[in-house]
Amino acid sequence: MTSAPRLPLAGIRVIELGQLLAGPFTGTLLAYFGAEVIKVEPPGGDPIRGWRKLDEGGTSFWWRSLGRNKKCVTLDLKQPQGVALARQLMESADVVIENFRPGTLENWGLGPEHFRDTHPGLIYARISGYGQTGPWAHKPGYASVCEGVGGFRHVNGFPGERPVRPNLSMGDTLAGIHAALGIMLALFERERSGNGQVVDVALFESVFNLLEAIIPEYDGADLVRGPSGSTVTGIVPTNTYLCADGRYVIIGGNGDSIFRRLMTAAGRADMADDPALASNAGRVEQEAAIDDALSAWCAGLDSAQVLAVLEEARVPAGPIYSAADMMRDPHFQARGLFEQVEINGKPLKIPAILPRLTGTPGRTNWPGPDVGAHNDEVLRDGLGLDDTTWQALRQAGVVGSGD
Repeated sequence: MTSAPRLPLAGIRVIELGQLLAGPFTGTLLAYFGAEVIKVEPPGGDPIRGWRKLDEGGTSFWWRSLGRNKKCVTLDLKQPQGVALARQLMESADVVIENFRPGTLENWGLGPEHFRDTHPGLIYARISGYGQTGPWAHKPGYASVCEGVGGFRHVNGFPGERPVRPNLSMGDTLAGIHAALGIMLALFERERSGNGQVVDVALFESVFNLLEAIIPEYDGADLVRGPSGSTVTGIVPTNTYLCADGRYVIIGGNGDSIFRRLMTAAGRADMADDPALASNAGRVEQEAAIDDALSAWCAGLDSAQVLAVLEEARVPAGPIYSAADMMRDPHFQARGLFEQVEINGKPLKIPAILPRLTGTPGRTNWPGPDVGAHNDEVLRDGLGLDDTTWQALRQAGVVGSGD
């Protein structure tokens, strides 16, 4: 029997001190690829365990995905003994992840400067709304607000209407991805220098990092890009079209040769062969006419028919999928995008974590565990606490009552 391949982050110990989403998603990414992630929660658990849809036991389905592969312990960091145990864990770690408001860890004596002499190789990832420095550093920063400050909401939605958000905490997830990238860079540098460093990630900056040409367009041409509905300003055609069966399709026909194939397939050879539309600049000037033609064509066909015609014509196009559509689709299945875990004997599908590595792919070893599930293993046994000390900590509520 062949053993599972060694994962790329095997041997890296991570202490996750964050709650809710940005910090915990960073930990999820690292745990999926082999890091030992020890999640420190307050005795009542991370609030996200009770968010959104709950299973029969009262635990969030989301938690089972977000908490995968993590060892969960409980510590009351408002008590000195809890802080002392957290310090011991951090001294044993390669990486610390925290997403409290700036200054919180310093108030507990657990900021990065407290480890500079005793643990110079520690990589300390800090995630906050507005970063660790600057006049806004002290402000609380949820994803909803930071997506606005970071520029995303300004370009999202339809002109003249209320700026909208996707039904996701996008700013948190983007910050988690940026933090994981920063940690990887810091680990790589530590291999060369032996030194750790602070990775400072702000939610608003993680959104800001997606703005493409928005800043140079403003500085160089005094252009402020605004919302553009279901299109992208300056690229034509790329839009969403309603079909006869009530479903929408997305068509991206903005390449010059692709545009010719698209309009030919849509029965508009006149547009396909029009020299004025041969380049993107010309198509931008006649965007409304092009979209009207494509809207009329799609309205006369079911979405499956539209997509079949465009696939034959080698035009990028696709449906808009819900979770139900994804789970039925054979391509999602073939790509291994769903993993099955068991919760109290019942199967549950959770998403695979990307990116995909061919030699050392990540994997889910267990779903998000119960509160304090690893207290004995990590705290009592790992820190060498005797029974008397352990029972005293439990009775004082320092470690909660989880086993």
